Amino acid sequence: MLTETQPVGTAEMTTEQTGVASARPARRRRGRALLLACVSALAAGAGYIAWTQWLAPADPAAQYATAVVQRGDLEDVVTASGALQPRDFVDVGTQVSGQLRKLHVDVGAVVKAGDLLAEIDPTVFKARVDADHAQLANLRAQLTDHEAQRMLAAQQFERQQRLTRDNATSEEAVQTAAATLKSVTAQITALRAQVQQIESQLRGDEANLGYTKIYAPMAGTVASLTAKQGQTLNANQQAPIILRIADLSTMTVQTQVSEADVSKLRVGMDVYFTTLGGGGKRHYGKLRLINPTPQILNNVVLYDALFDVLNTGGDLMTQMTAQVFFVLASAKDALLVPVTALEPLAATGEGRRAARPRTARPGKVESDPRARFVGKQAMVRVLDDQGRLAERTVKVGAMNRVSAVIVSGLAPGERVVAGLRSGDRSVPAGRMSRTPRL
Repeated sequence: MLTETQPVGTAEMTTEQTGVASARPARRRRGRALLLACVSALAAGAGYIAWTQWLAPADPAAQYATAVVQRGDLEDVVTASGALQPRDFVDVGTQVSGQLRKLHVDVGAVVKAGDLLAEIDPTVFKARVDADHAQLANLRAQLTDHEAQRMLAAQQFERQQRLTRDNATSEEAVQTAAATLKSVTAQITALRAQVQQIESQLRGDEANLGYTKIYAPMAGTVASLTAKQGQTLNANQQAPIILRIADLSTMTVQTQVSEADVSKLRVGMDVYFTTLGGGGKRHYGKLRLINPTPQILNNVVLYDALFDVLNTGGDLMTQMTAQVFFVLASAKDALLVPVTALEPLAATGEGRRAARPRTARPGKVESDPRARFVGKQAMVRVLDDQGRLAERTVKVGAMNRVSAVIVSGLAPGERVVAGLRSGDRSVPAGRMSRTPRL
């Protein structure tokens, strides 16, 4: 029996081995099919990405940074900082020395021309005037006496001349009478000169006495007081300042403009400024003066530019800081586009004008666009509702570093290309390295 069962067992093991062997190729085929499906899916995804990124037609609305042509106001300005000062003011001082006995005004007081402002102790000056009067009276009395003596001497000389004709007197008596008359006449001349001298001295002393009372030389407001009541003032070397009177109805704004901008300014141009805390209120004026002599601060060359403004409301005060705007050009309710939408034109061989492609070089400072576009023609790229681009020639008016006025060639509501999107940044249209694909 053992010899019979041994072949049967052998036959059953062979059958199981055959089934396992047949199952392995099936699993391999399924794995290959799954791998092939994954590879196909990856290839399809990569192909789709390649198509959308490089082969599919670009969407202009997404490819370009655009701006809508719209109406608005534009100003091209030069900015500077300045300070306010009264246009008309005077520093009132004293011409004589002495103690400041009385101040009749305070800071902020409004005065008229001729109003009494202060008084200096007049005791010394009044004494000098009294002494001059006394000396003058003495000299006039002496002059009267000598005039009487001259009259007597003249009468005696005439008597001696008559006696000489009758040979009734001596020659010596005649000569003595003549000498006496000349001496008295000379003394009278000297006394008259002394009288003139004392009269002149009296006028000076009376003037100094008058200077002890200080009057307002102009109408205005007392802006500052630099001396105190009771203070002794010495005017022998320099006239001390007591107070300042300023006319605050008209203020002068003194600005400092850099040498890079001063060549753009012109006397008579429009200018306005705002003040800190002024709520953005603009005060307008005309440029009055550009000082040709500069000030050099920390190796920076600055020129003073001055203009006046009415202070009707009285809200402008001395030494206020002003943010000043010199108006180089302006436009109201004009068509505006970004400056980055403008491209220069170049004449072609056929006489037409076409866009001149320009490549922006990293680190290169672009020239001022105002010099290249203001009053000239330029090219812009217009994007229509179907996403199509078209080049159009426009005429540029005033512009600043942000926006430009379009005089002709565009209509409100149209979209213009302001730049080419590059990642998260926009490259200005004027810096595109090649003509965009339409």
